[in-house]
Amino acid sequence: MTKNTRLMYIALLAAQGVVISLIERSIPFPFAFAPGAKLGLSNMITILALFTLSYKDSFKVVWMRLLVTTLLGGTVSTFLYSFAGAFLSYFGMLVIRMLGPKRVSLIGVSAAGGILHNVGQLIVASSIAQSFSVMLYLPILSFSGIFAGIAVGIAANYLMEHVATIKKIQNEEAKKNKLTREWYEASLENKWNER
Repeated sequence: MTKNTRLMYIALLAAQGVVISLIERSIPFPFAFAPGAKLGLSNMITILALFTLSYKDSFKVVWMRLLVTTLLGGTVSTFLYSFAGAFLSYFGMLVIRMLGPKRVSLIGVSAAGGILHNVGQLIVASSIAQSFSVMLYLPILSFSGIFAGIAVGIAANYLMEHVATIKKIQNEEAKKNKLTREWYEASLENKWNER
């Protein structure tokens, strides 16, 4: 993949993440039992970046998405919540992904990211409120985070298997990165077993 193609792919992922975030922000909260809880659909873009790009480039996608989303209608507090959730989720998924496809699935990586996103936001909320009582929401938000993470993981898995461009970019990254190669080969094996 040429440098320009890589930059365009990074920019497209970041832009898609911004659009999804803005659309999701305009949707009323679907979870009445957990105020402020959302599905985290933009996390799908983080997963696509994580499984098709190098660590450095996937990190660029995450911070670009956060920065542009904040500039297009966020506040300092929304940036803090988003920053803590997104980066704890990103680094957690990065570590769990290192276990490899034989120990964890892409959907499992996404579910862990959903939980960690909520943990990051609750850490910020408890530091702003200067009270750990905010952490009492953790079991409820973890439950919703697992289901949202599974849904997002299923969607990301579907895109990775059925969008030829994503598959091609993952294949090119697999030539340079051993872990990406393992995930790529596992996805090909799963596709073959489904036939």
